[in-house]
Amino acid sequence: MKIRHLLFSPLAALFLLASCSKDTTAPAPESGTGQTTAVSSKLRTTAITQTFSEGFESGSKTAYAISNVTLGSGSWSMDDALIGNTTSDHKAGSQSVRIRNTGTLGMNFNVAAGASTVTVKYAVYGTDGSSAFQLWASSNSGSSYTQVGGTITASSAALNTATFTVNQAGTLRFQLRKTSGGTNRINIDDFIVNSYDNGSTGGGTGGSTGDNSNLLMGNPSGATGSIVFPANYLMDQTYFTESYNRDRGTPNWVSWYVGSSSLGATARTDAFRADLNLPSGWYQVGSTSYSGSGFDRGHNCPSADRTTTVTANEATFLMTNMIPQAPNNNQQTWANLENYARSLVAAGNEVYIVMGSYGTGGTGSNGFASTINSGHVTVPSNVWKVVVVLPNGNSDLSRVTSSTRVIAVNTPNINTTNSDWKTYRCSVRSIESATGYNLLSALPQSVQDAVETRVDNL
Repeated sequence: MKIRHLLFSPLAALFLLASCSKDTTAPAPESGTGQTTAVSSKLRTTAITQTFSEGFESGSKTAYAISNVTLGSGSWSMDDALIGNTTSDHKAGSQSVRIRNTGTLGMNFNVAAGASTVTVKYAVYGTDGSSAFQLWASSNSGSSYTQVGGTITASSAALNTATFTVNQAGTLRFQLRKTSGGTNRINIDDFIVNSYDNGSTGGGTGGSTGDNSNLLMGNPSGATGSIVFPANYLMDQTYFTESYNRDRGTPNWVSWYVGSSSLGATARTDAFRADLNLPSGWYQVGSTSYSGSGFDRGHNCPSADRTTTVTANEATFLMTNMIPQAPNNNQQTWANLENYARSLVAAGNEVYIVMGSYGTGGTGSNGFASTINSGHVTVPSNVWKVVVVLPNGNSDLSRVTSSTRVIAVNTPNINTTNSDWKTYRCSVRSIESATGYNLLSALPQSVQDAVETRVDNL
């Protein structure tokens, strides 16, 4: 019998996702409050390459009274907002928008290509105090709006960049709303919409269940996108999919695909940042939360597995993709395993990977610890990975047979692991026994029984 997780009720049937065909960002600030993304991720259907941007350099508005302004990109509505060009207006060029009270800045036109992310630069005006703002999106030409991502607090006179994850196809328009700070003013500049990307050029197809999709081999814990299950919360990050554990501050597991379309020449972005798309009220692990702990910010889905676009690479630096990992385990043992998996792809294969961690307490460069970040992040005792290897082809799920190569590895999270990952090979079933998960659950039971009880020896 397969061992299933006893803590969670599998609700995967709630996610009836369509299959898709086989196809050959600067860090956000950590000051957000973690609002839920109201514009939800949609099925990944079409890759779009256009990018929309507005630098507020071509228009003029010198009063706060509400009115429309024609800019290079089109007509914008500004309420309790103007275009400033004084020395106190912080800006990337010669002008930026200045907003006070609960003013708004909004598009009077649509972006037809959808959006993967929206980035804006922001700062306090002059020496004003802190203010907060939010991004809202409309898919019905402005009839109604829903909030995207978290609430951002501007507290510095230096321009920072906020990144909001949208991941929605179709017609969209956006609005920024100042939500606090009273008469304190904020500057907004370089409003950029990065067009919708289905992940096919970055090596993932989000929540779909066809070839190249992240969850093709199954949902190990029956994770759902319901906050009723905060210890098993499903997050579709486009380039990988995960079960996030609010109370541990780390993912339970992360699942993704790697093929030739996943690997390119994009440099590592190091865009470590808090995940603003966590539900409201959830603690957001930040880019510096591991500092001084003696543990690395250990990727689950590796940066080097997503190198075809900047957007794809930046996605891997969300802190919801990280675990506190012993430095030598991360930089040697695990790095060697990750390089080996990519070498299989270079040799003409495609691989489906699920990685996770469990237990409490590991040994980093500063010694043993059970938690870090004032108890907000649990240090796991073990780190594991399962890799399903297939020669390039189509109809991937049906091509997994009892003779398919499946690599399972389980390492202790300590700083003295052997750099040779093969030392830690095990059976999939042993990982299931340790975690309670049902790995590779999409495969027929007879195939699972064959591949999950073997220990790879190649």
